Amino acid sequence: MSVCSMRGQGVLLVLISAAVFSSVGLFVKGVEADSWTILFWRGLSATAFTLIYVGWRGRLYQEFMQMGKPGISAAVIGALATAAFIPSFKYTSIANVSLIYAAVPFVAAAIAWIWMREKPALPVMLASLAALAGVAIIVGGSLDSINLQGDLLALWMTIGMAGFLCIYRRFPQTPAAGPAVLSSLLLVPVVLFGGDPLSIPPMEIFLSCSFGLVFAIASVTMAEGARRLPAAETALISALETPLAPLWAYLVFSELPTRFTLIGGMIILLAVFGSQLYALWRKPAA
Repeated sequence: MSVCSMRGQGVLLVLISAAVFSSVGLFVKGVEADSWTILFWRGLSATAFTLIYVGWRGRLYQEFMQMGKPGISAAVIGALATAAFIPSFKYTSIANVSLIYAAVPFVAAAIAWIWMREKPALPVMLASLAALAGVAIIVGGSLDSINLQGDLLALWMTIGMAGFLCIYRRFPQTPAAGPAVLSSLLLVPVVLFGGDPLSIPPMEIFLSCSFGLVFAIASVTMAEGARRLPAAETALISALETPLAPLWAYLVFSELPTRFTLIGGMIILLAVFGSQLYALWRKPAA
């Protein structure tokens, strides 16, 4: 397969992943069931799809038997982040969640600096400070409102996902699918204690399972696309989910971002796209 063909496939796969990921908030907002119930059905369907995909690739043994401590740690952190991710949509706007989550690369850079002494380049540090300011503006705009709880959950999810990424940065040989499945399964007993998954209407079960399927498909297409593209280009294309999510929220639910969300979100988007464009621009000179 030619390089151009490989790159074209990578761009298409990451674009599909970004578009699919941007729709996540619609599933959560569109289901009246509580967060625990959504977590249960989402986890079961995502686990089933992931197991089918890994089995198709013939990597069941490698994914689960080679996790080690890094894989188990990633699963635990991923479960904690997911447990905050779903409820965040119930308490704040889709725009707030998606824009706060866009700061993940910069939070990951800070964690890598502290944990692995991996000092980020000056442009990344400046972009990180800008993204932090953007997040502060969004969260500050939610003070004294119900949105604050959702914003803080989104922030916790962002920190958790940043730590999740740093584990793979520190231990790149760690399998991805095995920890993802374990992460979903770890939440099952908690969900059963906190909710009643069988009490909701069949249509809501279907939507919650569809959410899990969509999430799994987005994860798989992202992984396959990342194999075919440079890391900076993958990050830049995947960042398109951030402006798409508020657009879907407006078209489906007529959900308008607040003034603070627009200002903070613009700062975060400039930091994200600016840092990734700079990385692409520097690539040929490397």
